[in-house]
Amino acid sequence: MKDAITKIVNQYDLTGKYFDTFAIKELNNYFFSGLDRLKTLEVINSNASKIVKETAARLYNEQPELLRPGGNSYTTRRYAACLRDIEYYLRYATYALIAGDIDILNDRVLDGLKETYNSLNVPIAPTIRSIKLLEEVVKNEIDPEKVLNPEFIKEPFEYMVISLSEQNT
Repeated sequence: MKDAITKIVNQYDLTGKYFDTFAIKELNNYFFSGLDRLKTLEVINSNASKIVKETAARLYNEQPELLRPGGNSYTTRRYAACLRDIEYYLRYATYALIAGDIDILNDRVLDGLKETYNSLNVPIAPTIRSIKLLEEVVKNEIDPEKVLNPEFIKEPFEYMVISLSEQNT
């Protein structure tokens, strides 16, 4: 798994260049947001179960047909699989948050996901909505007094949403 530092170092190493102003700015941004990233992860880790449950509750409140006979979350097994997947998106979002690099999402989550879901007849739209809800729930859990600049939180969630939306066309 790469982080922001490894990504920048590799990029400049491949071209045989010293760090320029852009690279130094990127590294500075990563280090500057480090404490906020750690505080955010602390909140997510200590509230992961609550975040997943609230996300699922919101999703099923918006789309109750998913829980009805014929719905994709109908039966205990399918419902449990949905919760597992929501937890999976949250966990990998935390990896991307701490690394400061969303590339891990391609390798570990997004590559082949659409094909897998299609083969299992899992609709993409509720998956996309659950990821967006995850972002909202996480942001609500963050204390603005403790995390000074929470803008970075949206990056992995939005990346997954956009990637899955593009794959859905």
